[in-house]
Amino acid sequence: MTIIAHISDTHFDGSERAMSRSRRAMDYLRGCDVDVIVVTGDLTDHGDVEEYDQVRSELVADVPVLLLPGNHDDRAAYRRVLLGGEGAAPINQLHRVGGVVFALCDSTIPGQHGGLLAPETLTWLQGVLADAEEPVFICLHHHPIRVNNPLLDSIRLQNPDDLAAVVSASPMAAAVLCGHAHAAAAGTFAGVPLIMAPGIFSTTRLPWTTTDELAWSNTFDRDDIPGLVFHVLENGQLTSHFRTVPA
Repeated sequence: MTIIAHISDTHFDGSERAMSRSRRAMDYLRGCDVDVIVVTGDLTDHGDVEEYDQVRSELVADVPVLLLPGNHDDRAAYRRVLLGGEGAAPINQLHRVGGVVFALCDSTIPGQHGGLLAPETLTWLQGVLADAEEPVFICLHHHPIRVNNPLLDSIRLQNPDDLAAVVSASPMAAAVLCGHAHAAAAGTFAGVPLIMAPGIFSTTRLPWTTTDELAWSNTFDRDDIPGLVFHVLENGQLTSHFRTVPA
């Protein structure tokens, strides 16, 4: 059995608020018996080096903590601080933990909020799946399916069909994990489960739960309790548990 803790959208911005919400989540997870923690993007709010210094010091645990970039991140600064390298190419990473392969895909478009999996990323993912002898969790920031919020759906993954073609061709694909929408949600994609982690920094309001006309200024709820997901993979069966972070 492999237990995966899944959080997203920490948005470190130098403020005490962002720091305290992420610390609350990480303090809780460090006391849990999990095998790995996955953070699906928007680690920082502005992509500044100082914000990545916070990421490096705060998103740590006694188990592997796997990170990938989101649209608020900056590839060059991310690579310099977190990976000790240089360059602005997509940051795609492969990790193996507890009998599971994690393919961390960079879905960012520099300077834009929407997402795209570049041809080199899709080719890389195809190779990961072809070589895999263990279940593969495909992780990216941008959601590839609609979440029924017009604002968020306007900045989702732009080429979901390309990703679907790669995922559906492989029997080793176990699930797709993402963030970006700041919403706890689950669906299916290319024949596998798709699970979105709620935002640590904030959550999003659903259009049918309010009479307000939602705009970018009021879509994000900064007072809601941060949440996370536990994914349990046992004998090929995946179960996902959605939880709020205890105070």
